Amino acid sequence: MPDWVVERGIGETRFALLEADQIIEARILLDGILPAGTIVDARLVSVGTNGRNALAVAPDSTELLLPHRPAGVAEGALLRLEIVREAIPGTEPWKRPLARPAAETPTPHPSPRSATIGELDRAGWSDLLDEAATGLIDFRGGQLRLSLTPAMCLLDVDGTLPPDELAVAGARAAAHSIRRFGVGGSIGIDLPTTHGKAPRAAAAAAIDAVLAGVPFERTAVNGFGFVQIVRPRRHASLPEIYAGDRAAAEARALLRRACTHVGALTLAAHPAVIAALERQPDWTDQLARQVGGAVALRSDPRLAISAGHAEPS
Repeated sequence: MPDWVVERGIGETRFALLEADQIIEARILLDGILPAGTIVDARLVSVGTNGRNALAVAPDSTELLLPHRPAGVAEGALLRLEIVREAIPGTEPWKRPLARPAAETPTPHPSPRSATIGELDRAGWSDLLDEAATGLIDFRGGQLRLSLTPAMCLLDVDGTLPPDELAVAGARAAAHSIRRFGVGGSIGIDLPTTHGKAPRAAAAAAIDAVLAGVPFERTAVNGFGFVQIVRPRRHASLPEIYAGDRAAAEARALLRRACTHVGALTLAAHPAVIAALERQPDWTDQLARQVGGAVALRSDPRLAISAGHAEPS
């Protein structure tokens, strides 16, 4: 049975759904973000226009958008609300979290277990982050290129297999990536043009098999090889987190790698990563407490943005 695990980190909390020691779904919750499913008592500060797009403020000062204002509620009233979509960084940082009136009986959610030491690494966490950061995902016989736009997430399939085989293999790999990265909203997959309807039907069936059991809708694969998928969007996907602030994401990943060290150390990284760490001094303070020694920073422009490392001081 797939098993959700959680790993608390510096600046973020990591979640992964594991099956046979492989990550089949993952997400990162940044510190300061109200998680989807959270129930808060917020104050209504604007009723919006014609009952739409009302605005409330949570106790931590987070502004929450209510697409549909509850009838009969005036400005200044307290509302018990449920977060249904978290703040989304990246291409749409202006989007407020979405909320709705909370049900009287909240839906219980199973609690993930704490990940054991090294569990996420053995399951390929670092490779997953590299794919999310670069948007390049290799599969046997081809490669996906993931691109974010304000309208949708696009996955382009290319490779060396014959077109009919590549369409099926690419559709399967794209569906796996959509789930692994936690991509929601509108998604487009551009498959190679195939010969006849049978390969297009097989590609659609491959998508259905991978996404079985999770909410989604899709169109048919059209004659040009394009298929659109729509999934609920409750939180930022891993690519959106990297697109939102690549340097900060790489800084948190570096802190995760460094926390296994013992004693004083120096973090050597690209100048953008060092600047991200300097903007969050509490992050290095937390690391210092974990490793039991002082943490220094060294900027090295020769290093790639993802090549930061820890050195004994």
